[in-house]
Amino acid sequence: MGILDGKKILVTGVLTEASIAFSVARLAQQEGAEVILSSFGRMLPITTKIAERLPKPAPVIELDATNESDLKELSGRISAHFDSIDGIVHAIAFAPQTALGGNFLETQWPDVSTAVEVSAYSLKSITMAAKPVLKNPSSIVGLTFDARVSWPVYDWMGVAKAAFEATSRYLARYLGKDGIRVNLISAGPLRTTAAKGIPGFATMEELWTDRAPLGWDLTNTEAAARGVIALLSDWFPATTGEMIHVDGGLHSTGA
Repeated sequence: MGILDGKKILVTGVLTEASIAFSVARLAQQEGAEVILSSFGRMLPITTKIAERLPKPAPVIELDATNESDLKELSGRISAHFDSIDGIVHAIAFAPQTALGGNFLETQWPDVSTAVEVSAYSLKSITMAAKPVLKNPSSIVGLTFDARVSWPVYDWMGVAKAAFEATSRYLARYLGKDGIRVNLISAGPLRTTAAKGIPGFATMEELWTDRAPLGWDLTNTEAAARGVIALLSDWFPATTGEMIHVDGGLHSTGA
């Protein structure tokens, strides 16, 4: 028996095998869970193809977190496969190129609002859209990149992640009465598709490999995924509104 035995989990953001979300889906299945993935638009067939590389078959449903129609239909699309779910993994983030790479002072509001809607507000949107099929108790786990400080080149994505972290705390406050826990994993930099889209991201990679007390493997997504699995399990029944660092300990060094 695994620590997720019998649970049913919605995992968003699976695009490649190199993603944290893919590692989460794989480990969740290995720990006894049934998994449903979400994707949208031109990414949908890519996610469907990647799903074939999981240990077990996993259905893929359409979900654009900025599309009201998709959000309204989310619980029904989940119900077509599972009567209810025990957790959601939020692994969605996006910012236009103009909002990254040192453009902070020049970025215009439309691009900032896109980053905030997709990367922060979507946590609330998806959670509330899926609430009719969320069990009591259940667990929401999101992925962040510690936004308590500023990072070079991260710019408005850093602002969006700060909003994301605050959103998780408010969701934890308001949904605790329904038995819904909301927590985050703050992972160190990883060479995922999302990271490759950030100009100058290598500067943060160098910081981690040089300074993390436990060291840091830029290609190993499993450490972060294991943190997600732990929070999805019943082993954190009284933990909510928390951000757990899986970053080799760099956050503790004052780097």
